[in-house]
Amino acid sequence: MKSNSIQDIDKIKKRVETILKILKKLHPNARIVLNYSNNWELLVAVILSALCTDKKVNEVTARLFKKYPTLNDYLKANSNEFEQDIRSTGFYKNKTKSILGAAKVISEKFDGQIPRTMSEMLMIPGVARKTANVVLGNAYGVVEGIAVDTHVRRLSQKFGLTESDDPVRIEQDLMMILPKSEWFNFTYRLIDYGRNESPARKKNDTDDPISMALIESGRV
Repeated sequence: MKSNSIQDIDKIKKRVETILKILKKLHPNARIVLNYSNNWELLVAVILSALCTDKKVNEVTARLFKKYPTLNDYLKANSNEFEQDIRSTGFYKNKTKSILGAAKVISEKFDGQIPRTMSEMLMIPGVARKTANVVLGNAYGVVEGIAVDTHVRRLSQKFGLTESDDPVRIEQDLMMILPKSEWFNFTYRLIDYGRNESPARKKNDTDDPISMALIESGRV
């Protein structure tokens, strides 16, 4: 599917005004729901959240963060044992490789600290733009893009904000039509909206508040 064309952008921006107004009203305090106590734990939790519910991740990390309280503990971790520690989050072999690899890179290249830039974040195993956006925004308030998770991807398509199916291009489309001041909060508000007002089983329905407002305003 193609990305938004330039001539579509002005029309879409008017649609965005309606969407942002409703999201702010329904979910003014939306935020990340993963549990963590430091930036390293944030990164671990976000990596574990790939194709897994936040609820399950929080169940796993409640035990994991007690067993591995410091970055150094991950450096010394046995990979087979670690796989079993995170098995219930799914794709546990790849996630183990990413997390333990990330610990090594962060220790050796970044003095044990989560980096503060997108380019540096993308040097870490298991980190693509979505993960980097989530970590940078929540750890440092650094906003270099928009995190596109499954809810953001699905609803951006449903509400006509993109015609692409590729998360990277969806992010580019959203960055063109959303004010930068909205980038960080947009992700979490849309996630909450997807969970509460427009779950995946209602993908093609139009009885959710945003769909109805867009139809009523002629901005579909």
